[in-house]
Amino acid sequence: MNFQNKFSFSLTYPCFGFAEGTPARKNANKFGFSLTYSYLCAMNLKDKKIAVLLSGGVDSSVVLYELVRQGLQPDCFYIKIGPEEEEEWDCSSEEDLEMATAVSHKYGCRLEVIDCHREYWDQVTRYTMDKVRAGLTPNPDVMCNRLIKFGAFHEKRGKDYDLIATGHYATTESEESGVRSEECSPTVMNNEELRFPYSNIEQSENHSTFHIHHSTLKWLCTSPDPVKDQTDFLAQIYDWQLEKALFPIGHMMKEEVRAIADREHLAPAHRRDSQGICFLGKINYNDYLRRYLGELPGDVVELETGKKIGGHKGHWFHTIGQRKGMGLGGGPWFVVKKDTEQNIVYVSHGYDPETAYKQDFPIRDFHSINGVLPPADITLKIRHTPEFLPARLEPMGDGNYMVHAQSPIHGVAPGQFCVVYDAEHHRCYGSGEITI
Repeated sequence: MNFQNKFSFSLTYPCFGFAEGTPARKNANKFGFSLTYSYLCAMNLKDKKIAVLLSGGVDSSVVLYELVRQGLQPDCFYIKIGPEEEEEWDCSSEEDLEMATAVSHKYGCRLEVIDCHREYWDQVTRYTMDKVRAGLTPNPDVMCNRLIKFGAFHEKRGKDYDLIATGHYATTESEESGVRSEECSPTVMNNEELRFPYSNIEQSENHSTFHIHHSTLKWLCTSPDPVKDQTDFLAQIYDWQLEKALFPIGHMMKEEVRAIADREHLAPAHRRDSQGICFLGKINYNDYLRRYLGELPGDVVELETGKKIGGHKGHWFHTIGQRKGMGLGGGPWFVVKKDTEQNIVYVSHGYDPETAYKQDFPIRDFHSINGVLPPADITLKIRHTPEFLPARLEPMGDGNYMVHAQSPIHGVAPGQFCVVYDAEHHRCYGSGEITI
């Protein structure tokens, strides 16, 4: 029985592939399958209707350039998710829209403004406030991708398009297959290793032929730029959202993107990268929390001694692992625990206190992007950093896992998303919420 050429890997960004020695190439020999890499170049996109999400930043601007230079004419969209009362808030959304307009006009593409303001405040803001009120550490940008950029936008306009292109630093791979008939013995087809990864195998009436039905899996994969990689922000999206996602600059380094923008004289070429929550602009995050949660003074207590050493204006202004901004003398002090019922923030003293680290911690409600559950040996992230941390996963049932990190991790906080990757930190399986 011939098991060669069962899969074709399509890299779903235009005209670029993975080099020899990369994790993607190493995956080619997994399970003994022969994998063929095919590039999704302009000819593959010619018949696709593409929506580009322009933010007014350099990344999405280069996305539009990359598509237009291949002879494509996508439609551009600017998603409005700005503050509730713009006259009271210092927001850069007006400048963002001006930049997006300039870039779309440069390439003769129409730009439409999509108001997702209400959806953002009803869904993402509510999620954020509920989490911080409960003493947890949320990630609004993660939920913005799932609920707004690939959610509310899709409901309003994205559903009319084959692909939604964004400036995320991420790549994708697709395991593509078809339906074949094979003549072989039942002994062979009862072998679990040989059956993988077919979703269904039907035996013919004469028991000599098997009709093999195998599905297509699309994988979210990391960017070659570890500093800019944004797969952690995409680790809660659904499989149907990933199917429509296109990341034309995901294979690039940030310096390359900047160089292209500068060379092509794109309006946002020299704009600074946005920081923090996607819509806040120049708004301080604590001001954002104060607006919706107010202040609630409480005590700051040293964990080891139980001694009160200061006060705070609300436990939601402080996160596990925080060192700066405590306003305490004789430091450094690290936030290591919060008691939301008593409104107490606990801290430990020192530059590297043991209480600021955890090596074993549970996660719940693991969300698999494409339905494939992670293996035991993984790498992970708990925050947006370049490092991928090796660990082992212990299944606990019902989507719950115990994480056993290879080394203690600083600042593990309940509410954070633990993003799970394969051992080569190439494929992203999804994420679960830390529940310490």
